Amino acid sequence: MEFKHVSVLLNEVIEGLNISENGTYVDCTLGGAGHSSEIIKRLSAQGRLIGIDQDRDALKAAGERLKQYENVIFVHNNFTNVEQILEELNIEGVDGILMDLGVSSYQLDTGERGFSYMQDAPLDMRMNRESDFSAYDLVNEYSVEELYRVIRDFGEEKFAKRVAQFIVDRRKNKPIETTLELVDIIKAAIPAKARREGPHPAKRTFQAIRIEVNKELDILDKAIEGAVNKLNIGGRVAVITFHSLEDRIIKNKFKELENPCKCPKEFPVCICGKKSKVKIITRKPIEPSLEEVTENPRSRSAKLRIAERI
Repeated sequence: MEFKHVSVLLNEVIEGLNISENGTYVDCTLGGAGHSSEIIKRLSAQGRLIGIDQDRDALKAAGERLKQYENVIFVHNNFTNVEQILEELNIEGVDGILMDLGVSSYQLDTGERGFSYMQDAPLDMRMNRESDFSAYDLVNEYSVEELYRVIRDFGEEKFAKRVAQFIVDRRKNKPIETTLELVDIIKAAIPAKARREGPHPAKRTFQAIRIEVNKELDILDKAIEGAVNKLNIGGRVAVITFHSLEDRIIKNKFKELENPCKCPKEFPVCICGKKSKVKIITRKPIEPSLEEVTENPRSRSAKLRIAERI
């Protein structure tokens, strides 16, 4: 299956990065290179693009799409390590960094990856297929308390306690091995009225499991801090999120980097010595247009936040 991912907020990202033709740019979540193919078109031969992804399928597809360009460096790694990656490449500073935190259409639609609650497949959900921890391990090994915490906190599932208990009860007979087995358990746990009125009953639980398997929220703070540390003055970091948990983390991290002072409010002057690192460009997040949502329903929940190094 072709690795494709419809690039969300593409024009807004390109405009927000304020691209300089001789600059160096990092796409931390390269995917199928949708955003990157537009970034590199705007670079001269002296400009550089570094594409990072933890999914080798993505890197292979991106390499094919960008094969005509010689000023691209591909890196198989997790974007939380962006600062270390750039140091290893002897790159002191960059002019723009993009993080698109969405799951690619390829990952969702390729049944064997186990991300989708619409197709039967082995429970997996690993973005990095070389990781030794999968959704199968989580579903079959986490205690009922751990499952409840994950489903409640990362899925914001109202019936998290029932779903966790139903999973633990079912696996007493045999391990839960496939996505549709898990979907059946979730459907049984959620009352009929809620199943009829809301989104797909498994949506929130699958989101929660995916976030936990890939430690998606744990890595954001370090990733943003590292990215900002490697930005040149005037360089920008742009982050696309797809649910409120991610967006809240990015919003608060940008605020902290813009106003890091820890002094009590009653102090007339700052004595802690902490200096602002960024200026927030987007006081409110940029959201997709109605036209984009109509063309690509998966963009519906996307939010773009941008900050500039000062």
